[in-house]
Formats: sequence, C-alpha cells, structure tokens
Amino acid sequence: MKKILFGLLLGICLPLVAAYLYVGSGAMPVATKGNPLPLEKYLARKALHAAMDPEIGKPSPLPANEANFLAGAKVYQAQCAVCHGQLGELETAIAKGMFPHPPQLLPPKKGVMDDPVGEIYWKVKNGIRLTGMPGYSKSLTDSEMWQVSLLLLHADKVSASVQQALRK
Repeated sequence: MKKILFGLLLGICLPLVAAYLYVGSGAMPVATKGNPLPLEKYLARKALHAAMDPEIGKPSPLPANEANFLAGAKVYQAQCAVCHGQLGELETAIAKGMFPHPPQLLPPKKGVMDDPVGEIYWKVKNGIRLTGMPGYSKSLTDSEMWQVSLLLLHADKVSASVQQALRK
C-alpha cells in the first residue's frame, strides 16, 4: 500500500517539478519567434471554440449593404489594418513581428470570409487572449463592430468604392 501511495505521489509531483524547472530555467519559448508548446494550439483552439460557439450563429442586426461596408472599411483602416494589412498589400512590419502571425483578412487571402458573421463579431468584440488580438468592446460601438464584421465576411464581394476605401 505504501508503494502505491509513493508511486502516486511521485507521479503527481514529478511532472509538476519538471514543468517548474522548464519554465524557471528560461527554456520555455516566450519570444515571438519561438515555436508553440506541445498541445498549445490544440488547447487554445479548444478553449476559444468553447467560449465562442454559443454566439457563432448570432445574425447581424445590420444589413450587408454599401453604407455598412464603407463604415466597416473606415473602422478596419483605423483599427485593424496595422496588423491584418490593407487590400492587396503584403504582411505589415508589425504582423511580421507577432506570434502568432495575425491572418491577412482581405483578398486575395481567404481571411475570415468563410466564418459566420457571429464568430467574426465575437472575435472583434472580445479579442483572443495571448494572440495580440485586442477586444474592442470598450473602444468601438456595437454598430461599428458589426459593420467591420460584415465587411470582413463580404470582403471578396465589395464594390470598387469600398475596395478604394480599403486601399487608403
């Protein structure tokens, strides 16, 4: 019985001590150029979807029209382009230095055009922890967050005037 308890205690304590030594020794990658830890992507994606899934199907209260796309383009240029890039441009200098790299959201890249508008809105509103993606719930209005979400959903189908606004 003592051997079982000792083995159980050792089995619990040894991984904790190893993790502490790994972190405390500076071996854990913390710079933006470091690779993700084992299971990091899986656990982060699992937690994100668990938090976000209840709101993914939420429809936009605003119509997907030219006025909302233009308003969304204005928000995008002011808040998003610095990391996610402008229409037809390569990755920004800021994006190159981030880990994980922020996705380019405008064509010709795929962006978020295949995500439901409720998912895009959730990410804009709440941000994504440990990615550099801020939440805008305290700096943008609900309408502005929906407008930029609609723009991103339809970015591959917007008019020439909206495309022009995204190139400024």
